Amino acid sequence: MLPLLRLHTDGQEHDIKTVANELAALLKLTDVDRKEILRSGRRKFNHRVGWATTYMKKAGLMESMGWGKQRITLRGLDVLKASPSCINVTFLKQFPEFVQFYSPTADTSGQVEPPKPPEEVLEQSYQALRHSLAEELLERVKAASPGFFERLVVDLLVAMGYGGSRIDAGEAVGKSGDEGIDGIIKEDKLGLDVIYVQAKRWDKTVGGPVVQTFAGSLEGQKAKKGVFITTSQFSPDAKRYVTKIEKRIVLIDGERLAQLMIDHEIGVANVATYSIKRIDADYFAEE
Repeated sequence: MLPLLRLHTDGQEHDIKTVANELAALLKLTDVDRKEILRSGRRKFNHRVGWATTYMKKAGLMESMGWGKQRITLRGLDVLKASPSCINVTFLKQFPEFVQFYSPTADTSGQVEPPKPPEEVLEQSYQALRHSLAEELLERVKAASPGFFERLVVDLLVAMGYGGSRIDAGEAVGKSGDEGIDGIIKEDKLGLDVIYVQAKRWDKTVGGPVVQTFAGSLEGQKAKKGVFITTSQFSPDAKRYVTKIEKRIVLIDGERLAQLMIDHEIGVANVATYSIKRIDADYFAEE
């Protein structure tokens, strides 16, 4: 992590692929080193560079500048000025943001945690992988075109069981413009009820007035239910507003959007499967 951070000393935006090549040269890696493959099929070195970058982002030493790009932060520059001998997980645990990411249930009393059972370590690792994937997904969605965003919303709604067929939902949800889409979809395949959908590919916070306007639109669409999707987040006022009105409106922010994409396998693919075995007591039960 230390040599990786040093490559960002200029404070400029850097592409992770370019940095990986520079780092490999700096560490004098051979072609064999670079081509070593993990069980998942990914190259081991690139995998480690990616996680080193993620860890330092979580510690506030680097910040994301969009898909596959990052730069050093003021905290990162301060760390380099202190001339640390190395940067590892123990070093990063001085930053609360990293501790929250790396070990969200960590004991903050200063006491040493007892070793965790392997199953808990596996679960913690899984959650860390999922969290990182969600952030990566959201960056990709924000960088995509309005047309791609429209298809993504349709694919997700259909995967969740709404909108009838893919063709039906595609015809119902559209009208890209102003970084947003809207339409009416079936709540079930028979179309017994309808849902008004609006999705905005925004970076700014969606406030109460915007959600109020959306609620008013339901009336004109003869819909009692609505789903508002955004790639950013909703303000506290917006969240409070939907709890006080008669109409049923579900707010899906960027974080939840990414989690739903993972759950319904939109834009993601399985890399590796690890099956956990246990003793079959029935097999060993003698008659």
